[in-house]
Amino acid sequence: MKHSSFSLLAITLGRASRTVLFLGLCLLWQTTQAQSVKSPNGQLTLTFALQADGVPTYQLTYKGRPVLKTSTLGLELKTAPSLTNGFAVAGTKTATFNETWQPVWGEVKTIRNHYNELAVTLTQATSSRTMLVRFRVFDDGLGFRYEFPRQPKLDYFTIKEERTQFALAGDHKAFWLPGDYDTQEYSTVTSNLSEIRGKMKAATTPNASQTPFSATGVQTPLMLKSKDGLYINIHEAALIDYSAMHLELDDKNFVLESHLTPDAVGDKGLIQTPANSPWRTVIVSDKAGDILESKLVLNLNEPTKFKDTSWIKPVKYVGVWWEMITGKSTWSYTNQENIKLDSIDYSKVKPNGTHGANNAHVKEYIDFAAKHGFDAVLVEGWNTGWEDWFGKHKDYVFDFVTPYPDFDVVELNRYAASKNVKIIMHHETSGSVRNYERHLDSAFQFMNKYGYNAVKTGYVGDIVPLGHHHYDQWVNNHYQYVLEKAAEHKIMVNGHEAVRPTGLARTYPNLIGNEAARGTEYEAFGGNNADHTTILPFTRLIGGPMDYTPGIFQTKVSAYNPQNTSFVHSTLARQLALYVTMYSPLQMAADLPETYNKFLDAFQFIKDVAVDWDDTKVLEAEPGDYITYARKAKGQDKWFVGSTCDEQGRTSKINLSFLPVGKKYTATIYADAKNAHYEKNPQAYQIRKVSVTNKTKLSQLCAPGGGYAISIM
Repeated sequence: MKHSSFSLLAITLGRASRTVLFLGLCLLWQTTQAQSVKSPNGQLTLTFALQADGVPTYQLTYKGRPVLKTSTLGLELKTAPSLTNGFAVAGTKTATFNETWQPVWGEVKTIRNHYNELAVTLTQATSSRTMLVRFRVFDDGLGFRYEFPRQPKLDYFTIKEERTQFALAGDHKAFWLPGDYDTQEYSTVTSNLSEIRGKMKAATTPNASQTPFSATGVQTPLMLKSKDGLYINIHEAALIDYSAMHLELDDKNFVLESHLTPDAVGDKGLIQTPANSPWRTVIVSDKAGDILESKLVLNLNEPTKFKDTSWIKPVKYVGVWWEMITGKSTWSYTNQENIKLDSIDYSKVKPNGTHGANNAHVKEYIDFAAKHGFDAVLVEGWNTGWEDWFGKHKDYVFDFVTPYPDFDVVELNRYAASKNVKIIMHHETSGSVRNYERHLDSAFQFMNKYGYNAVKTGYVGDIVPLGHHHYDQWVNNHYQYVLEKAAEHKIMVNGHEAVRPTGLARTYPNLIGNEAARGTEYEAFGGNNADHTTILPFTRLIGGPMDYTPGIFQTKVSAYNPQNTSFVHSTLARQLALYVTMYSPLQMAADLPETYNKFLDAFQFIKDVAVDWDDTKVLEAEPGDYITYARKAKGQDKWFVGSTCDEQGRTSKINLSFLPVGKKYTATIYADAKNAHYEKNPQAYQIRKVSVTNKTKLSQLCAPGGGYAISIM
């Protein structure tokens, strides 16, 4: 009779010793009995296992190389035992899913949603509670979330902190923003993870509302590059009824751990089961361009909630905005302060003479939009309250329906309609979310009455009620409420100063734009780094498009306001490229009509470029250095190419193999001149036309802080 080594050892031991040994081996078996699932192409492997004390963990590898080492999972609760240990596996299920779907608008006509899934049901014997961890492994990365079924022992609970780890395999290069509960409007810092602590103080520059929380806390999306050439992006998807996630870095062991945004009393989330967390996402490749082309975050969101989406349309617009940002004109009608809306008669107050949103001036923008084929005009500063709104923490500043005396709502909308142009509404809330909700129905009814179909919302300053943060659960629920209420009125939303997007535009495609990063406005506040637009597509745009407001041709702000010495850190040619590299279905030609009239040959590209696409190719990319995209216009045989580079400049070499075989096209190339430079000679550009086919290879100079744009028709 043969005996296993365990049996032979047990025969020699007493009953008590055998019991101890048996229990120990059971725990060892439980720890090592891992469950794995691979991506459809077999290159990514997710492994789940319980540690000896019932701690759930996971690992991720790509082509056999470690992406995430053993990383723990779970949540710490405020007034109940934690959901971090003491678990046993009650069951596992695997599944495969494969579909192709069409976005309402987007970078491509169709998106493939193909993954293998592992769902692990965990139980805590000591508390009789159940938690499920669902993993989805795609060819381009991993998504996972916590699910809390309805159950007697876990009906309502408060999150003290989520304890999801991302244990990295080394001291990677990181493209990071300081962790902050209220803003993402920082310049991206490029450094090794080990250098974050030393660079944090300098990176945390002033903002209208900010709450940094740690010397090593950073925000998502976080872009990383390992020393052996792996590109890794960490973010979240489907952020609904939950606090936004940041990442706390252990800079000795290079472990990132989730850090949720607290509410006014410090809680990280109020949950009622059944409930799910957002998906935690990890996009991985050994090619930088694959990160940019990933649709993983979108695929982890639910299909659209709307049966009718015909009212949702991409928009190219101009606006009364940049002149206010630069200080050439003002949002306010008067210079009077300490104003209460219910106690002032604007018809009896002397105007300041610099108010931008006046009837004659807005008609000039409408005329310009109509002449050049733009869809809409954004008008800021049209409504009463701008004299005394900023930084006062006032609950009631704007009512969103009362115009200044020099803004005739009826006449301007009649005039715009006669030119086939829409006016985009602007709702600045000054952070007072309660006041906005108080007026929301009447504000949207006002928009419906006067022909507005899109609104730009703003949340500048601290959130009121005080104590809440721009990214906490309660305020995230406010953004969601506005989005859903807007849909009831068939209104598209462009949210500024709101939480960064997490792919929700798939479910709610009326979310047609977001800010949630340093946009072009900061070029008038001291400037963005020259590498800024070579990083944002790898970070901020992973969750959804950005209303970056490009197209600034007059790069010296002093030309509009002699007291402002800022300048735009870009050549004119790169400003054209941004319409291709900074994807958005909502694109603004942000400069003034008077300036565009001086550069009509370059302005032609902005007129021609599409805002909705059938196909997108990343031709070359390296975060922080350069990006070159090619995109095919929706329903047209037209391609557009855009390339942007950092302050070093470079020569871009691309081939046009994406073009159909056997067809000839005319390519109009808008490029930096040989002597162009983003600081010294930003307006030096040249335009040339060449005949091209799918066999054509192009070599093109990109000046420091420059780039190029090509229309292929």
